[in-house]
Amino acid sequence: QVQLVEFGGGLVQAGGSLRLSCAASGRTFSGFAMGWFRRSPGKEREFVAAINWSGSTTYYADSVKGRFTISRDNAKNTVYLQMNAMKPEDTAVYYCAASRLGTIVVLVTNEADYWGQGTQVTVSS
Repeated sequence: QVQLVEFGGGLVQAGGSLRLSCAASGRTFSGFAMGWFRRSPGKEREFVAAINWSGSTTYYADSVKGRFTISRDNAKNTVYLQMNAMKPEDTAVYYCAASRLGTIVVLVTNEADYWGQGTQVTVSS
């Protein structure tokens, strides 16, 4: 079993930056692929970014490519999402997720095995 807890959400102005962190419990974190998803009011859950078990492969939604960066520190059981040049349309609840597969193939289909509780990110115009 893996438990995921997100940190770092908040309010930021358009054009600003925010970094989300996700702390994972469990000894198998380093073998899991990790991802970030978001859900805006009235919208379906949206894939944002994913990273494989080693950090050698990353993948981004077109809407965040070039602005967001996903990374991980397996020694700290933590995955990060650095968000730059933020836009009001980035406003959402952001969820950390884990896939038992070490590759990102499941995460990019908008699915995962484990989910965090979510953290609110609000971008003001």
